[in-house]
Amino acid sequence: MTGEQPLPRRSAPLSQQRDTEQPLVIIVDDDASVREALSELILSAGFQSICFASTGEFLDADVLDGPGCLILDVRMPGTSGLDLQHRLAQSGNPKPIIFLTGHGDIPMTVQAMKAGAVDFLTKPARDQTLLDAVVAGIAMDAARRATAVVVKRNVERHETLTPRERQVLREVAHGRVNKQIAFDLGISEITVKLHRGNVMRKMEVASIGELIRAWETLPASMRDAGSTKTLA
Repeated sequence: MTGEQPLPRRSAPLSQQRDTEQPLVIIVDDDASVREALSELILSAGFQSICFASTGEFLDADVLDGPGCLILDVRMPGTSGLDLQHRLAQSGNPKPIIFLTGHGDIPMTVQAMKAGAVDFLTKPARDQTLLDAVVAGIAMDAARRATAVVVKRNVERHETLTPRERQVLREVAHGRVNKQIAFDLGISEITVKLHRGNVMRKMEVASIGELIRAWETLPASMRDAGSTKTLA
């Protein structure tokens, strides 16, 4: 395999150079021959790829918003692959990572896998083993992105509820019936029914089951906020 895939120039947005809806496999390795071989392998499997020689070079580029996964060397000049994994998780962008290294050991593998790595492979890895990990990583990222869309949608809908409607939603999600909710809130059952109807309309659900599933996607801080005792 010859001819390493050139890096995009920083002056041109990546969105002008590739289809941003297609998965992108991001390769970060300080060995040019490894980057070349990995890029050709990824392209041969029908995926788009982009290469970086260091974690700093990768972080300077705007390539994390689209779908895909990363292939990282563990030991590189500057920030290591494991440090980058931690940094991405802390920033709220836990992009699926496949570690590929010639310097791995059991403690390092355990650390990476506990932190959510797709796989931890030793160079030279079998092509099919690596491609299987890439496919798994892309699938994981697609699922994460789909879940994020649902969460964002339900959070936005939840924000349209009044404080009382949020209380009723919380009680319904906890399995309480109208009579119990009415007693706890000091209101009539008819009023509870009206609030529940408004909640279902604003949350855009057709059944209590759908409502509970939407509730369960909300961040824990939002689900835990308030109580049935705080509003008159």
